[in-house]
Amino acid sequence: MIKQIGQRIRELRQSKGISQEQLGLEAGLHRTYIVSVENGRRNISITALSRIWDGLSISPQTFFDSELFKNNKKRK
Repeated sequence: MIKQIGQRIRELRQSKGISQEQLGLEAGLHRTYIVSVENGRRNISITALSRIWDGLSISPQTFFDSELFKNNKKRK
């Protein structure tokens, strides 16, 4: 799930034509944090994810409306 969230952030950021640094500024997060989340190396908090949604000007529904999240098997 961590890698999928990072992939989705990258996908949305690139579709809006903004850099990792610009997203960091919009979200109030450091560029290196954005890099590590996009690369699946950081376990992002819901607070930071919410800030990224705000920085991208999207809703949680828009974020999770992706094929990346539709085929996940539930973990036990």
